[in-house]
Amino acid sequence: MRRLSFFGERDVLARQTIDIGVLFSCSGPYAAPAEQGYRGAMAAIAAVNARDDLPFRLSPVVADPEGNTDRYAALASELVSGRSVQHVVGCTTSWSRKEVIPVMEKAKALLWYPCVYEGFEASENVVYVGACANQHILPLLEFALPVFGRDAFLVGSNYIWGWESCRIARDVLTRSGGQVLGERYVPIGDTDIDRIVEEIRIKKPDFILNSLIGDSSYTFLKAYRRLCESDPDFAIGRRPVLSCNLSDNEVLRLSPDSEGIFTVSTYFEAIANPLNTAFLAGLGEETRSAGITAFFAQGYTSVLMIAAGLAESGMGEALDVLAAVKARDVATPLGPLRIDEGNNHIHARAHIARVAADGRYEIIRQSTGLIAPDPFLTHSNLVVPETGAVPPAKPVLRIVK
Repeated sequence: MRRLSFFGERDVLARQTIDIGVLFSCSGPYAAPAEQGYRGAMAAIAAVNARDDLPFRLSPVVADPEGNTDRYAALASELVSGRSVQHVVGCTTSWSRKEVIPVMEKAKALLWYPCVYEGFEASENVVYVGACANQHILPLLEFALPVFGRDAFLVGSNYIWGWESCRIARDVLTRSGGQVLGERYVPIGDTDIDRIVEEIRIKKPDFILNSLIGDSSYTFLKAYRRLCESDPDFAIGRRPVLSCNLSDNEVLRLSPDSEGIFTVSTYFEAIANPLNTAFLAGLGEETRSAGITAFFAQGYTSVLMIAAGLAESGMGEALDVLAAVKARDVATPLGPLRIDEGNNHIHARAHIARVAADGRYEIIRQSTGLIAPDPFLTHSNLVVPETGAVPPAKPVLRIVK
């Protein structure tokens, strides 16, 4: 399979301008993670425009819903109908993504969604550039249950991501001989957390699965750290917090409260491969200093895929661009990626990491190959064996020395 590269060599004298929608809430209750997707998309647009081998340049058309879910559909409609936009990179929450999808389908445009999500969705007009459940929560639980135990406490933000993440975890736990000792939700942005931490103290789970986002998550982690410091039964690492959506820069900002947290992701800045090395080297010092997260890298990757598809299709219509990308591997910071022909999700590696004492993630395990997306969990094994062995039908997680 031929690979499309984001590095070029030949000069092009005249370029056509192609508008790219950039739709993120860089203000509001989940501005911190959303800004990562925005920054990644904008950095990639600059990198594509710096190439001298393409017959086009990309022009960002930015819209900020400010965390108001009711504004996403209206702004998306303005992008694809009021302007010559066929590709939109954006959305953070599943709630906002679902608001945008009907707009994309009606306009025959494409939403490139660069955020980890819970799965159970596939649209012809969405490219899912973040991991789905069998690429994040399942590998994390396959690692955690044999190591920490099978009794968990689940906490999440009160919307689709939190509900579905906890539902999948509950299913895996009960099928695997464990139990859910508690399951609590809070509104997005709510910081009334102490009652939940007190319940965790009383019930003493083997681990906590945290599906909170934004300020709710940060407040919870700080409160849980206070519990770890005051109660020897919760010493750091003894009853750890697991999360599928805590980025490098978030845990670094929370340090030392984030020490000992485990996560899983398609990307960490610490990944050692030539594509990631080239990607990081091409970013400015100011960008690097703020931390490069999976959301940043996936926003960046979305734009690279758009550019690769535009070049390969002769700047065709949106679905022609998608077909061109599907026919090739694309070189990205996450490694060579391909989009699944049947469900528009990426094939991706799973990397499991732990926050060290310095507040940075250290990768401890990773899949040996790309994990095929299974957004509806129709082919995934939901039972974690006592030995911790990963069923042979899936890529094996290996320890990183």
